[in-house]
Amino acid sequence: MSDEPRDPPLGPSTIAVHGGEPSIRDDRSLTTPVVHASAYPFEDTQELIDYMKGDRERPAEYGRYGNPTVERAEAKLAALEGGQAAVLMSSGMAAITTTLLAMLKQGQHVVLTRDAYRKTRVFATQVLARYGVAVDIVEPNASAVIEAMRDETKIVFTEAPTNPYLRVLDLAAVVEAARARRIKTIIDATFATPINMQPLAHGVDLVIHSATKYLGGHNDLLAGVVVGRAPLVGAIREHLGMVGAIPDPNTAFLLLRGLKTLALRVRQQNATAHRLADVLADDPAVARVWYPLRSDHPDHENASRYLSGGGGVVSFELHGGLAAGTRLVDALQIPKLAPSLGGVESLVEQPGLMSFYELSVDEREAIGIRDGLVRLSVGVEEADDLEADLRQALRVAAVAPGR
Repeated sequence: MSDEPRDPPLGPSTIAVHGGEPSIRDDRSLTTPVVHASAYPFEDTQELIDYMKGDRERPAEYGRYGNPTVERAEAKLAALEGGQAAVLMSSGMAAITTTLLAMLKQGQHVVLTRDAYRKTRVFATQVLARYGVAVDIVEPNASAVIEAMRDETKIVFTEAPTNPYLRVLDLAAVVEAARARRIKTIIDATFATPINMQPLAHGVDLVIHSATKYLGGHNDLLAGVVVGRAPLVGAIREHLGMVGAIPDPNTAFLLLRGLKTLALRVRQQNATAHRLADVLADDPAVARVWYPLRSDHPDHENASRYLSGGGGVVSFELHGGLAAGTRLVDALQIPKLAPSLGGVESLVEQPGLMSFYELSVDEREAIGIRDGLVRLSVGVEEADDLEADLRQALRVAAVAPGR
């Protein structure tokens, strides 16, 4: 298959299988081989000189700067997002921290939306602050983000949908305002995946994913990726060569294998999650449900505009608070109690007892984490089975202790 763009464009599943791949490999293997090498020798001094001058294409001279298996995964990820280039790293947080460190310097300013991954907020407010970078954390809506922009602002960083309330801000409005001020926009689109949203097509400068989640899809790897225009991604790659948060070739191979079924998995997860969100919304034990493509979600209009699917995560609040959430989680038979998301196995957690355990009730409330909150990441199990399991767990959650 040629990597040249076609008219009409290829569909997501076709890109997931063939994107970034050569038509026929030199070794004639159907799948990408795993290359285990820490260094790549030169034939002679002239080849070395040609390579250093940029006149010769070949594997990087040292494993920290590149690997053929990793490069193939990067090409596929760039194709899926419609980006010019991608750089793969050892985890989602490595992708976030390396990108921010590569792009920021003392005296600059970042706007970060509040409903974002906790470790992203911690890095921004504690680590970047030590380097003299100011950070404003604002509500995940366009007006709040735009109002927080100032002359020193270098980056706007948000998620879509956010974690855990699945907020979706107006990307076009934020991008327009940021471009007018020459501010870079970065979006962590882990929850959306390239199947449900294409941020680069809306003018966003960089897209980040925790490839640990939907992209890998099988709860068996850690990786992160940054996708965007080649010059910007190239600058981040240069910084990665110093920081060293690189993935190993086995991880890249597992990621390539997982990506081939990405569209199939995400479409099923979309459908099942939306169905379970409707079940939850109709249950008397549930106080509120957050699912971006339901009409009662606060950002339904934006979600309908930017998302082609609602994703595989459903967040909901139970009337009985933390105790009711615990009864539900312990009664579920299919989802596993674990902190991740996006894999073929359904996972469930209470944010108050996992991601924010060390905070007091008041401290959790102050950042919007309610005690009755439960986050369900839907896998690819049969929807009927997941619904039946959820319904029986809701009945358990509704029964107060001693009754």
